[in-house]
Amino acid sequence: MADLIFKSLVALALLLCLSLADASSDVPFILAHKKATLNRLKSGAERVSVTIDIYNQGTSTAYDVSLTDDSWPNEAFNVVSGSMSKTWERLDAGGILSHTFELEATQKGVYSGEPAVIKFRVPTKASLQEAYSTPILPLDVLADRPPEKKLDWVKKLLAKYGSLISVITIVVLFVYLVATPSKSSAKSNKKRR
Repeated sequence: MADLIFKSLVALALLLCLSLADASSDVPFILAHKKATLNRLKSGAERVSVTIDIYNQGTSTAYDVSLTDDSWPNEAFNVVSGSMSKTWERLDAGGILSHTFELEATQKGVYSGEPAVIKFRVPTKASLQEAYSTPILPLDVLADRPPEKKLDWVKKLLAKYGSLISVITIVVLFVYLVATPSKSSAKSNKKRR
């Protein structure tokens, strides 16, 4: 009798776990990737281009999706284009949303960005759900960088293709030497006549 009760409890626990796993898998699963790149202008100013990609890896749609990235301090950055927040009506299962904005740096220093916050609504839950993007690597804004040399591209090209260029040069020289007659053989042909 105890064995029958134990087997029933195990079966009930297994059934409960399976039903919980099935219920929790029918929700949106939001992943977000934040990346920032520095662009130095000729005037000496520097701009930061920020792109945030939002992926729904879940099995259902996320509604009322909002993105907020207020980790950029106003005293260090000015918004040049776009905005630091955006809303969408929905993000379907397997879908991707992307948002880009550009900032201009006003202060020199190393800056580490916080993750962006994504809020969304799930039809089965009353409260808004939150997800966070990846943080960015530290940016050295308005740093003193040595000027790029004009022949750096030649060095990169030689480093990448130098061995191939030398082999081709040797083959071309060999073919040239074999195909062109030497001057001494040309003089000896004239003397024989």
